[in-house]
Amino acid sequence: MKKYQFFSDEELILRYKKGDNDVGEYVLNKYKPLVRKHANTMYLIGGETEDLIQEGMIGLFKAMRDFDINKNRTFFSFADLCISRQMYSAVEASNRKKHIPLNNYISFSQSDDDSGYRMEDVLESDENSVNPEKILIQKEVISDFYKELRNNLSEFENKVLELYLEGENYVSIAQVLDKSPKSIDNALQRIRQKLAQKK
Repeated sequence: MKKYQFFSDEELILRYKKGDNDVGEYVLNKYKPLVRKHANTMYLIGGETEDLIQEGMIGLFKAMRDFDINKNRTFFSFADLCISRQMYSAVEASNRKKHIPLNNYISFSQSDDDSGYRMEDVLESDENSVNPEKILIQKEVISDFYKELRNNLSEFENKVLELYLEGENYVSIAQVLDKSPKSIDNALQRIRQKLAQKK
């Protein structure tokens, strides 16, 4: 990677657009401190700094993809703008969702239509009590749910889900599967929709 340090950012992006993937990785690593700097100045409701960093890296990837040397002055200023916009969009989206828990509450006193039991009666008063039968049934229900979900996902979606559950971010999943971060984001959105339909 040292061979790229003498090139300007604009020259690196031109090489990247010609298909030099090593350059892309070099630029992503070079700009990651800028992404972290932006992430440390923001707060994502229901998320962590690492989530903002992922959003920033997606913004950086978009900057690499969309940079036009004839329209933009420097890659740095264009990348800085794309990173900021991506992160601000994520923060705005999280702010819109901050009231969802209040709007979708479950009353402990209201009986469940299916079972006829009230939630407060179902909840155990002693947190330390363990019911092996309930634990076993819960594991079986989760296992069946997971199998059914897997059967409804495409092969690509299953690979994305597996890597995502292992803690990989959008950019690294995209690199492993040789896809764009946007296609990974789309796959995760489809998985979330299918998951919501199963609930």
